[in-house]
Amino acid sequence: MIALPPEKLKEILTKSGVLDREMFDALQDEAEHKRQDVGEIIISRGLINRDYFYLLISKALGVERVNLGAVGINEDVLHRVPEDVARQRNVIVFARDQNGTYEVAMENPTDLETIDFLTLRLGAPVKPYLATEDDLNRGFLLYQQQLTQDFQKIIEDNIRQSLRLKAKGNLEEAAADLPIVAIVDNLLSYAISSRASDVHFEVLDDAVLVRFRIDGILHEIVRMPKEIHPAIVARIKILSELRVDEHTHPQDGRFRYKVGGDTIDIRVSIIPTFYGEKVEMRLLTAAQKPLSFGELGMFDDTIKLITDATSKSYGMLLVCGPTGAGKTTTLYSVMNILNKPSVNIVTVEDPIEYDMRFVNQMQVNNAAGITFASGLRSILRQDPNIIMVGEIRDAETANISVQSALTGHLVLSSLHTNDSPTAIPRLMDMGIPPFLVSAVLNAVSSQRLTRKIHMDCIESYTPSKDLLLNIEKQIRELNLPEEVRAPKTFYRGKGCDACNHTGYLGRIGIFEVLNISEEIRKLIISPTFDLDVIRKKAREEGMITMFEDGLRKVELGMTTIEEVFRVMRE
Repeated sequence: MIALPPEKLKEILTKSGVLDREMFDALQDEAEHKRQDVGEIIISRGLINRDYFYLLISKALGVERVNLGAVGINEDVLHRVPEDVARQRNVIVFARDQNGTYEVAMENPTDLETIDFLTLRLGAPVKPYLATEDDLNRGFLLYQQQLTQDFQKIIEDNIRQSLRLKAKGNLEEAAADLPIVAIVDNLLSYAISSRASDVHFEVLDDAVLVRFRIDGILHEIVRMPKEIHPAIVARIKILSELRVDEHTHPQDGRFRYKVGGDTIDIRVSIIPTFYGEKVEMRLLTAAQKPLSFGELGMFDDTIKLITDATSKSYGMLLVCGPTGAGKTTTLYSVMNILNKPSVNIVTVEDPIEYDMRFVNQMQVNNAAGITFASGLRSILRQDPNIIMVGEIRDAETANISVQSALTGHLVLSSLHTNDSPTAIPRLMDMGIPPFLVSAVLNAVSSQRLTRKIHMDCIESYTPSKDLLLNIEKQIRELNLPEEVRAPKTFYRGKGCDACNHTGYLGRIGIFEVLNISEEIRKLIISPTFDLDVIRKKAREEGMITMFEDGLRKVELGMTTIEEVFRVMRE
């Protein structure tokens, strides 16, 4: 985010009528408390659109605003600055004019040190332009295309070298061989550049299969000879401080990996399988920031329901969905809004995915006896206002969470259910009496993650009759009202080099929020409890289902109807 003096930013925003001076001062105090940029907080609160924010800044600074998706990037010029330098300085060199001046997209065009550095490195004048983070990512994607070509060659060369080396009896020595170290390092670097969330090493009968999960979809990346599998697994075990000589029991560990200016937390899980040990690595950016509700994909009606549910000083907000649906990310976004000097927030998580200043975060550690339940008991002795429990997995954790919400605490947690209303019988199944479920719940949100259409190659199209019939069938099966119809316009991504010809780039959520009104509370404690009756009542009160929210995003060109169908089947 651009580093403007607070008084200058206040002047710009108050003159434009975005907010008044008192509100800015309050947000500035909050930014200092959280050690965040006040501009990010203003955007995350939905007080101003990000594009409009950058437009105001560019006018105030007298610096041109550039949209790299529209003007394009000269790849020969781009590679004059290596990727690691570009990422560290957060710049993209995208063009060179007739006078020999390099045109540089920067998130902070007032960074004179970086401008001087580039002028010296390029040996020519530099003209800075203001660009958003999304603009800069377009340039980083072009670096990735070259990296893909280099990656294949590097991996093949190191595999050949590793096979030429004499087999070592000691796995630790084999794991320290330079080719093995290079293979693991290059796979991790490539995974991070590819925006992968997970890396899978799967041993087959005749090969080792490496797959990355990108935007929720698994992609095969490379196959390697089975002979190098033990050394690669040993290398990962050494990095994770796990037992190299243990092959018959599951092991869990973690380590940190630095690439460019980013530090990545890597959570490692190793299990024995029929042909050998399978490795799964979850990649978590150590310094990543919570997203705003808008960045998550919430519309104003959804945001209002979440905000109302968390404005109370007690009760429970549950976020539901399958594994990988983004529940934890949503919980962090809620906590980021609630994180103020006047409240004490304590969490128990597995793992801690974001480092939040002034939030007291506890890591589950079964070996040390710290479970969700035991950690939650300890938290209650810490005088918390707000408690975040990463996941309610068992009856004990559910019971303590409910008791906490009943005794003056706001409890945030996640639950594995298919939709929002199903969270009610799920809690009952965990032994929570209906009258307590009714008393404790403020709201239940449910979500899925759909892939976003890549905006640089988006196109509209005419859907087939079969597709329209499938939409109508889904609407009938969900008992949605007659006014719910298929979108008038359908969009998709044609596919291009920047999105690896998938037509998608990034992910966005689809949501439904069940507001626990007085009528819903009565239905929960009814002797003739019926989940379908609760769903019907919720619809009468205005609840928008995930499928409807998906249809809204399809019509706006944010995702495709195929993605909505895919995630709804999960």
